[in-house]
Order: sequence, then structure tokens, then C-alpha cells
Amino acid sequence: METDRTAMAVRFAALTTAHVADACLRAGVPVRCAPAVVRPLRAGWRLAGRVLPARHAGSVDVFLEAIDRASAGDVLVVDDGGRTDRACVGDLVVREARAAGLAGLVVWGAHRDTADLTAVGLPVFSAGVTPTGPLELDPPPAGALDSARVGPCTVDARDLVLADDDGVLFVPADAAGELFDLAGSIRDTERRQADRIAAGESLRAQLGFGDYLTARAADPTLTFRAHLRAVGGAIEE
Repeated sequence: METDRTAMAVRFAALTTAHVADACLRAGVPVRCAPAVVRPLRAGWRLAGRVLPARHAGSVDVFLEAIDRASAGDVLVVDDGGRTDRACVGDLVVREARAAGLAGLVVWGAHRDTADLTAVGLPVFSAGVTPTGPLELDPPPAGALDSARVGPCTVDARDLVLADDDGVLFVPADAAGELFDLAGSIRDTERRQADRIAAGESLRAQLGFGDYLTARAADPTLTFRAHLRAVGGAIEE
């Protein structure tokens, strides 16, 4: 299992979340992204690992319990309902996660101790920052360690989380191999297109855009995406 997780992280290192999101679209896999407000504390941070869910109710004990049952390389995905009026994660939780071998955290809520978190170096993606911790303690929800919600997405241990400067993406673990293969193909196609633009060949010429406009005039139902599939373009997926 550890070897599989290491191989997955190595494969994602050569890709971006944008490549994998396009691969999801091509494979017919739902594209599940965290809201755009979920950002890395430091530019350039990347994450790839199994979802380790935890739903916060005001106390850090749920995070410690999740970490206690974690495997190396997991990503703690914290569900605080997207609240930014309180911080649910601070430096001690992040230090504990790092000591346990976790790959990082995704927080659907706010963090604090930004300077310390940045110094620890474990990637953290968060929806915001505020100096205050929770002022109330609610009863823990049933199944607090079974799943987590991040914006519109509900995720659990059957999912992988991938994150970089473009944002956070969740994919089914059992589809990761196929999606990474497709993402690599999309990446390679786009790189060739970029090289050809640099050499003086416009993207419009590469994609036969004039032919598309002519064909669309004859068939208004023709979409650019269908045209791209026909010519092997990858700009949209």
C-alpha cells in the first residue's frame, strides 16, 4: 500500500490538477473541486494522498482521533462547514499531522498560526484565516470520521485528494490510474501545442479553427469540443 501511495504521488508530481480535471471530463468522471477560496498557505505547495476525513464540532479531539488511525501519506480533510469566523486548525494539529507522516491538510474552514504553519512546511490548503479559535463546543456529529464535506463535495477514504496552485480536486481512488494516464496524454498534447505556438504556428491553425467555423455554419449544433475531439486537440479537455 505504501508503495502504491508513493507511486501515485510521483505520478501526480508530473501533472497538475487542471490536467486531471480535464481527464475526469474526458473519462466521464464527475469533476469535484473544492471552492476556489480553498488556497495553499504558500505558493507552490502540492498535495496527493488518500482522503482522511474529519468533521469538526469545536474540539481538536476529532483531528487527533483521525490522525491516530491514519496511514502515512494520507491527507487530513477537515470539514468545518466552510466557516471563516473561527479557526479550527492551528500549528499543533499540523505538527502532529506531520509527525504522523501525513502528506498535508485541506481545511474547509479557517486556520490560524500562519507563520508557524508555514515554518512547519507541511502543505495546508485553507478557506481563510482568523486569530480566534472556536468559542463554542457542539456535540460531535455521527460519523465524524466517515466522511467530510468540502463545498459541494462529500468525500471519504475511497477518494484521493490532489491539490496545487490551481486548487483542490477529489477523484475516486479506483479510477486514479486511468485518470493519470489520460492527464498525461492531455499534458503532452498541450505541450506540443505550446511549442508550435512558440515556433510561429498559431493555435487557430493547429486546431483547424477556420474549418470549424465553416462546419459550424453548415451545422449549428456542432460544438468546438466535438471538433477538438475529431482533430485530437486538448485545449478544453
